[in-house]
Formats: sequence, structure tokens, C-alpha cells
Amino acid sequence: MLNSSPAPSVPIGGKLDHLAGLVERITFHNSDSGFCVLRLKTKGERELVTLVGHTPTVSPGEYVAATGSWISDREHGRQFKAIFIKISPPNTLTGIERYLGSGMVKGIGPIYAGRLVKAFGAAVFEIIEQSPTRLREIEGIGEVRAKRITSGWADQKVIREIMIFLHGNGVSTSRAVRIFKTYGKGAIAIVTENPYRLARDIRGIGFLSADTIAQKIGIAHDSPLRARAGVSYALSEASGEGHCGLPRTKLISLAVKLLDIPATLVDEAIDIETASGIVMLDTIDTIPSIFLTPLYNAERSIVAQIKRIRTGSPPWKLFDTDKAIPWVEEKLAIKLAESQKQAIHLALSSKLLVITGGPGVGKTTLVNSILTVLRAKQIKPLLCAPTGRAAKRLSESTGVEAKTIHRMLEVNPINGQFKHNEDAPLICDVLIVDECSMIDVPLANQLLKAVASTTAMIWVGDVDQLPSVGPGQVLADLIASEVVPVIRLTEIFRQAATSRIVRSAHQINQGVFPSLPDKGHASDFYFLQVDEPEAIAQTIVDLVKTRLPKKFKLNPLLDIQVLCPMNRSITGARNINVLLQNALNPPGAHSIEKFGYHFSVADKVMQIENNYDKEVYNGDIGFVTNIDTESQELTAAFDGRAVIYAFGELDELVLCYATTIHKSQGSEYPAVIIPIATQHFMLLKRNLIYTGITRGKRLLVLVGQKRALAMAIHGKQVERRWSKLAEWLRVR
Repeated sequence: MLNSSPAPSVPIGGKLDHLAGLVERITFHNSDSGFCVLRLKTKGERELVTLVGHTPTVSPGEYVAATGSWISDREHGRQFKAIFIKISPPNTLTGIERYLGSGMVKGIGPIYAGRLVKAFGAAVFEIIEQSPTRLREIEGIGEVRAKRITSGWADQKVIREIMIFLHGNGVSTSRAVRIFKTYGKGAIAIVTENPYRLARDIRGIGFLSADTIAQKIGIAHDSPLRARAGVSYALSEASGEGHCGLPRTKLISLAVKLLDIPATLVDEAIDIETASGIVMLDTIDTIPSIFLTPLYNAERSIVAQIKRIRTGSPPWKLFDTDKAIPWVEEKLAIKLAESQKQAIHLALSSKLLVITGGPGVGKTTLVNSILTVLRAKQIKPLLCAPTGRAAKRLSESTGVEAKTIHRMLEVNPINGQFKHNEDAPLICDVLIVDECSMIDVPLANQLLKAVASTTAMIWVGDVDQLPSVGPGQVLADLIASEVVPVIRLTEIFRQAATSRIVRSAHQINQGVFPSLPDKGHASDFYFLQVDEPEAIAQTIVDLVKTRLPKKFKLNPLLDIQVLCPMNRSITGARNINVLLQNALNPPGAHSIEKFGYHFSVADKVMQIENNYDKEVYNGDIGFVTNIDTESQELTAAFDGRAVIYAFGELDELVLCYATTIHKSQGSEYPAVIIPIATQHFMLLKRNLIYTGITRGKRLLVLVGQKRALAMAIHGKQVERRWSKLAEWLRVR
């Protein structure tokens, strides 16, 4: 039953409770996620008890032992919310017959269940397991059916043993289900041999969780296996900071800190991992360095693809630009600057080209002009961008359909592989990719492999913005390598120059404190001086809820976006999200709590990882439209498209009344508010503030301390990203 007004679950008491009983009815069971709602017959309870939890399989008549807590659901009443569930075969004749007749064991239905129990009584399980030939004593059970029964029973026994093993090592039932679904019958052997595989193979289990399991099954703190896994973990942590590899000395130092083991063990582990091909040894600017093999191979592949694509001539005859430029000016009713005319000439004669520049310098006009000229000659273009919002803006500015890179490459939701690749390239004459500063090494590699050798390619982006959230700095490395033509637009055009947002962004990018409007003067850029973090946060709430909607006729949810330098702290995205949710859409009787967030209908949310199956990607913003507590599902709309999440999948969503500047890349919003405080000092960099400011289209408000802004503009700038791409591009 659909219900847009769900009730939250309220724990009764803080300690864990225990519950045991027979499964009378299965109200709901999702075989993929393991989520279940069971009705149990328990001692001391006159009525059936509702249990909510996870288990890979369950049948009526089975015996359940669970650990968890009692909750009071406002809609469904008293329930037991289980963290661990142990399922055992029944021990009463009625329960045994019901269990066998449920279809859980292949080859047995209600009729044969009755015959088996009548013939063997409570010993039926022992007969199936130890004396399977006796099954043929039952009328209608021949050799084939007997084999199916024994095989089905063995499968159920394996599942129970796996769950008991995982529970005994501290794995919750929901995660145990994921492990069983991934490894099947071999789960115990795999986890026992190398529990660190869990961090690589199972979503939601990181190195620290796998390490905890490893300690429980007796793997030593200084085990070579742990050290080897720790090397990959340290490199993965580094890739989360944007690095494709690390100098060996830095990697050893990081791993020692993360694992608390001697450097000699890490050094030996690196050698073993190198020999096994898990990591690669090379140099970055002559410094011995270590790379995760997939990232190393992806960078090498990018170099090969760039060389291939830039070879040869564009797939069109040479243009007479002396005629093409006046024609396009008249066609679009524009007047191109001299720098733009030179750029068009270069674009029409290049196979591979980069266009870069800040706000207001005419990138959009230039791309539109190039497209107009090419389309007039029946040249087929394809347009794409890393995010849905960026693709939508590109479509609106050019009048040509643009897709996200993932949608254009047509991802297979089953395996995450792309339909378009070197064997099935994209069909077009020219590929234009916008917001290229956001593209990390893995995605750039997949994109370039799908570009045919006959296709021309134009990269467009602002290289002065933050680099990609993922590893690498592909656009910056491509420009620094000097192996492809680069158009760097710097002239701010007259219309854009009237915007204080644009002027301020360029001033900050040049290391100059922005000129602020006089008090009372109309502007699109404001700085509100507020010194205390608590006051900064409260000022932002007032601005979003009341002041900006009243003064500028803005919708608080649709038009205003708060962008924070970081997630943590009083002025970080997480805290401000809670404050804004309480002000705009407060949780109440119709909310659910999952993974540290309350979700309600109408909440603004963001997807934080790529989900190819649902076709929603990291950074997509949507709104909760429905919550169904009966089927344990939440529905969110992304650009009008409904996406359904099981409650167990809600770790993919976060509130998005506020988000980080990093997550905002590729997006623009009518109004942007940025808190800026010295408590952000670790992240206060010029390109961070520059990126945040350039997200605002009509209004930008900085709230906080001028000293903090000065720190960002004048302080130590971008930390080096360790990558070998630019070095390789220069050589080849």
C-alpha cells in the first residue's frame, strides 16, 4: 500500500534485546536485498509479533533468534527491529511439515512434506542429510526427486552456516546478505582466506570494517596479509584526495599511520603487491612512486587515445574562415571579439582542441559559433558533460541535445561497462565535451576509448576551477603537456563585466581581494560580515528562509543553494543541512531515519555515488516525492524522473539544502550562499572559493569572516596531485 505520509521508527530503550519465535507468516521478503517483515509466534505473547530485518532466505515454520531493539512505529505499532537474525529449522512436527511444504527445499511441496513427516517424524532432517537413499521409501519419490531434495537441503544448510559464521564475526545480517549474494557458497572460505577482499568487493564494507572482521578471525595486527591490504587501502585513500599514485616514501608514511605497523612491513608489502600486479612501480618526475594498477593503466591508456585522436585531419574540408566568421556573426546576431575569431579559425582546423577560460569570457558564445558553422555543413556533432545539470545547460545554450557522459556511452547497469568503447565507438564527426575540469582519469579513459579515430574532439572547461573529485587532473595535465592546441580566453565581455560576480571571480583567481559594493548599493555579489560560526549558520538559515525570498522573489528550495567549503563543522554542509531542513521541511510524524539523516516528502536530496542500474549519478539533485513504509521504499524525482530506493539503499542519498563546493561542480544556481570561516582553514584555497562563486548566476552572498576569505586568496595554494599523465603526454 502506497503511503506518502510514513511514520518514523522510535526506539524503545537503548540496549539490545533478544527475540525468538516461529515464523508464522512472511509479510514481505526482498530476495535481492534480504529485507524482510516477518510475523512470529513467540512465548509470552498472545498475538503474533512483527520482526523487521534482513535474511537471505526464510520460510514459514522456521525458528528465528534475533538481536535488536523494540520500536514503536506510529503506523504499524510495536515491532522488533533486528540487527542480527539466525534462522534454524523447526523442531515441532507441525513446524517441520510447514517448513518442508513451503517450497524452500527443492523437490518437496505440501503433499510430499506430509508424507515425509508421517514416515520419519522429527528425524526427517537427519534422514535427508545422512541417509538420503531412504527418501525413496516414500511413494512418488524416485531417484531424480531424491537428488533434488538432498541438493536443496544442502543449499539451505550452507546458507545457515555462512550466516552463523558471519554473525559470529560481528557482521550484521544486512551486510551478511550482501556477502552471501556476492560470494555464494564459497563465502566462508573466501572471507576466512582473505577478509580484506570484502573492502574491494562489497559495497558498504570498507577497509576498516574488513579489518575488524580480520581481527576477529585471528589475523594478526602485523600480518603480511593485513600490510598488503593496507597498501591498497592507503592508495585508495590517496585517490580519494585526487592522486593517481604516491611517491613510495609518502605511501609508506601514510600506510604506517593508517595501520600502526612498522615501515619495514609496509615496504615488504609494497614489493609483494608489485610482484602480484596489484600495484605498479614507476616514477613521477624521477621520484620512485607507486600506483594502483587500474589507475596506472587508465593514465597510460589516455596517453595512447590522445595520440590516436589528434593524429590526422578533421573530418571536414578546410573552411574559408574569412567567410564563415561574418556569416556566423550575422546568423547569431553577435559581434565576435578578435580572440574569438582566432579561436574559431583554430577550432575549424584542429582535430583535438582545448577551450578554457573563466566566467564571462565567451566560452559559450564560441562553442555556439563553432557548432553553427559545422552544422551548416551537415557535420554531425555530439555534445556531453559530466553531470545532468551541466548537460542541460549545454543543451539550453546551444540548442543541440547534450547528454551526460555516462548516458552517451550507454552504461550497462548489470556490470557497469559501457556499450560504446574502442570496438563500438560513438558515431559523430565532432564531440564537444563541456565542464572538462570535472572529468577524472577513469572516466576520461572510458570516454576517449569511445571516440573514433576519424572524429574531432573539443574539450571545454575552466582549468582554474577545482580539479575533479576523482583521481587525476586531466584537463590541467592536457593543457600543461602542450601536445594539443589550447584556446585560453581571458577578455571579459562588456555584458558580463557589469556582473560583480564575474568581476569578483576573476579578482579572486588573480589573487586579489574582491571589491565589495557599498552598503545600500544594488549588486549581485554581497559579503555579510559575521564572526561567530553559530551566527554564520543562523544567518544562512535566515537568508534562505526569509530574507532572499522576500527581497529577490526566490524560491528557497528551487532557486537558492548553500555551498560549503567542507562537510564538517558548525558551518559545514552536514550541520547547515539539518538547520535548513528544520526551517523549511521539519521532520515529524511522517519522516524516516536512515544512515544518520531524517528523510521526509519534499526534502531536497543529492545522489552521492554512481548507480548505473537506477541511472542516477554522483551529484544529481532531486526531491523526495513518496515514502512507503509498507514496502520499505522511498521515491525521489530527478529532473522529473522517478527513482525508487529500498530503505537499505538510502546511504546513496544525502540532504542537499546545503552541499559542498566540490559537489557543486558543473552546476549553476540562481542564487548561491557560501559560508566562509577560519574553521575551514584546511580547505581554504583560491580555486575552492573561485569555483563556488562561479556557481552563482544571479546572486552570490558570502557570509562570514573577511579574514577567512583573505586566507583563501593569499594563502598557500593548491596541493600537488600526484599523476604521471602530463609527463607521459610530453614524451609521446
